[in-house]
Amino acid sequence: MKINLPNALTLLRIFLVPFLVVVLLTKFDGRETVGLVIFLTAVATDFLDGWLARRRGEITTLGALLDPIADKLLISAAFISLVELGLAPAWMVVVVIGREFAVSGLRSIASGRGIVISASVWGKIKMGTQIAAVSLLILALRHEGFALPGRIALWAVVAVAIVSGTEYFTRFLRRIVLEGPRPGD
Repeated sequence: MKINLPNALTLLRIFLVPFLVVVLLTKFDGRETVGLVIFLTAVATDFLDGWLARRRGEITTLGALLDPIADKLLISAAFISLVELGLAPAWMVVVVIGREFAVSGLRSIASGRGIVISASVWGKIKMGTQIAAVSLLILALRHEGFALPGRIALWAVVAVAIVSGTEYFTRFLRRIVLEGPRPGD
C-alpha cells in the first residue's frame, strides 16, 4: 500500500501525540512553548491533510479511517495532560472525551446499517474551541494571565460538546427511525 502525502500528514499527527504528552508532563524551561508548537503543528496537519486529499483527489479509505482517530488521540492526549497538570478539571475532560466516543459509536452503528451521519458545523465549532482552550491552557503553564481565558474556552468546549453530541444523537435517532431496521437487524 502506497502512503500519499495527506495520509503521511495524518500519520505525523499521530506520531506527534506522545511527544506532546512527554513535553507537557516533563518540567523544563520553555515546555509551554515547545508543547504549543507541537500541538499547533499537529493541528495544522489536520487542516492540511484534508485540504490536500480533496485538492489532489487522494481521498483514501486509510485516510478516512486514520484522520478521526488522529484527531481524537491528539485532543484526548492534550486534555488528559492538562488534567494531570491541574489546568483542566477531570470532569470537563471526561465530558469532552466521552462525547467523542459516543459520537464515534453512533456513526459506526449507523455506518453498519448503511447510513452516513456526516459531520456538522458543530464539529468544526467544537474543534475550534478545543484548539483555543488547549492552546490557552498550555500557555497558562508559564503565564497565569492565560488561565482564565483558557478556563472560559474550556467551558465553551464542554457546552459545544454537549450541543454537538445532542445534535448527532438526534440525527442518529431520526435516521434510524426513518430508515427503520434492516432485515436481519
